[in-house]
Amino acid sequence: MREYIKTNSEHPDFLAMNTALDAELHIRDGAEHAFYSQYNKIDKIKHVIIAMDEGKPVGCGALKPYADDVVEIKRMFVREPHRGQGIASYVLSALEEWAKDLNYGKCILETGVNQPEAIALYHKSKYTVIPNYGQYLNAANSVCFEKKLG
Repeated sequence: MREYIKTNSEHPDFLAMNTALDAELHIRDGAEHAFYSQYNKIDKIKHVIIAMDEGKPVGCGALKPYADDVVEIKRMFVREPHRGQGIASYVLSALEEWAKDLNYGKCILETGVNQPEAIALYHKSKYTVIPNYGQYLNAANSVCFEKKLG
């Protein structure tokens, strides 16, 4: 049975998922992993959703404040055996609802060109490609998105 937990970045299951995500990104990003990993620190993230299946963590995502009205989607991940089951779509949608509850008007996020599944998810979820922002401004392998919440 699948359940979704709202928590923070100190939850042990989120820490485990974060380690698995970093291991996968290390492979996908190759030599650029060190650049990207410096922006993926999870300490003090207050809004995390973990997807659990039969008591085991299988997916996650988080919200990180970016600006007054803007929140950044971070650390979206689903373990490989559980992909293609709608978990990422559900986590993303739940994060958007949580962002609205917190009075944010827009979500932004960054993903990499080596993550075609993530890019497809964000297009499917009605995110729009935007110019790279912040620390990703000159990162050629970054793709940035936004979605206005309504």
